[in-house]
Amino acid sequence: MAELLLGQTLGFDADPFIEGPGAARIDTRGGVLIEGGRIAETGPAARLRNAHPRARVTDYGDALISAGFVDAHVHYPQTAIIASWGKRLVDWLETYTFPEEMRFDDPDHAAEIAVRYFDLALAHGTTTMCSFATIHTASVEAFFAEAEYRGLRAVAGRTCMDRNAPAALCDTPAAAEAESRALIRDWHGRERLSYAITPRFAPTSSPEQLESLGALWADHPDCLMQTHLSEQTDEVAWVRDLFPDARDYLDVYERFGLIGARGLYGHAIHLTARERDRLRETGAGLVHCPTSNTFIGSGLFDLAGLARQGQRIALATDTGGGSSFSMLRTMAAAYEIAQLRGAAIHPAQLWWLATYGAAQLLHLGDRIGNLAAGLEADLVVLDLASTPAIAQRAARATDPWEALFATIMMGDDRAVRAVWVNGAPVDSAAPTM
Repeated sequence: MAELLLGQTLGFDADPFIEGPGAARIDTRGGVLIEGGRIAETGPAARLRNAHPRARVTDYGDALISAGFVDAHVHYPQTAIIASWGKRLVDWLETYTFPEEMRFDDPDHAAEIAVRYFDLALAHGTTTMCSFATIHTASVEAFFAEAEYRGLRAVAGRTCMDRNAPAALCDTPAAAEAESRALIRDWHGRERLSYAITPRFAPTSSPEQLESLGALWADHPDCLMQTHLSEQTDEVAWVRDLFPDARDYLDVYERFGLIGARGLYGHAIHLTARERDRLRETGAGLVHCPTSNTFIGSGLFDLAGLARQGQRIALATDTGGGSSFSMLRTMAAAYEIAQLRGAAIHPAQLWWLATYGAAQLLHLGDRIGNLAAGLEADLVVLDLASTPAIAQRAARATDPWEALFATIMMGDDRAVRAVWVNGAPVDSAAPTM
């Protein structure tokens, strides 16, 4: 049976960073028709009701119906250590991340955390995510198996490291290539799953490992490649010491074939002019992780400046270096960081970065991320008066964007009224811990 969801609807006709906020549209009494797991039609509620009298109707009133959030950079193995106190990047890795990731050689632990992560992500309205795993094959298999069980569209990859990490988390160039290749064979393109070749970052991979992963990507160009780039100034200096012949941090990846339109580069805060130009030329994706960047003290991403240059950008929570599972909180942090750099980002642009813009960065824009006919019906329904503080501010709004902005800045999982995945409602948006 066709499903007809009614409420306020938010969709995009174009990129609001290019065309302006008018590229996004909010219909204050709109609808979304779902058939066979896909969006069949959108438009005014009255017209859809009349055209589809046999559809089963769910009327969400004044709640906002949007494409589900797309989180473009996650470390699901760090779920349990989110909000760990007071460290810079390398110290944080050594104190919290690496000890936790060692536990993922146990398939039962990996499965437990995968369940917990997906519970939390869905509770916050996130329906697609791109995650780093650990070096353990079991960590990737647990993530993909749980995503497949829930019918989610998801991306992940085995994290590859062969130096500057604990021995228990180091592999070899041959092992990284062989195990990644086997995971691609078993999981890439299966159901709604995709694989991302995943060198953690340049300091934890030898030139030999980076070369082997570049060759693997050349063999599987339809895969994504995800890594980190220029997160902190001391990290940039470390890369300069490890790769003295490279022109800059990005050049390390480029020398080994690890740059391209399907490349995703987390953080990208401290970029040189050459790196900016090269990223734009290749169509690479930059993933802005604002809560992580402030929590670990990394710096202020130049969202407005990079967008003006035509860079491809998405938002991400960066769980668990990021301090929240919420893409609403992530949008709020992105707004605040942009303000510190002298730019006020419109709510339409923030929403783009957390939905359709992120989907395009993951090369999934033909499948998810927008309210448009033919796309898969992954949706979030948001209560725009979910707390007294938000409700009293929204009541004074003079237009829909002003009302939505209150939820962007103050909302959390309490705002998530419903989540739909692949055309079906999720039983509960609350985690089952």
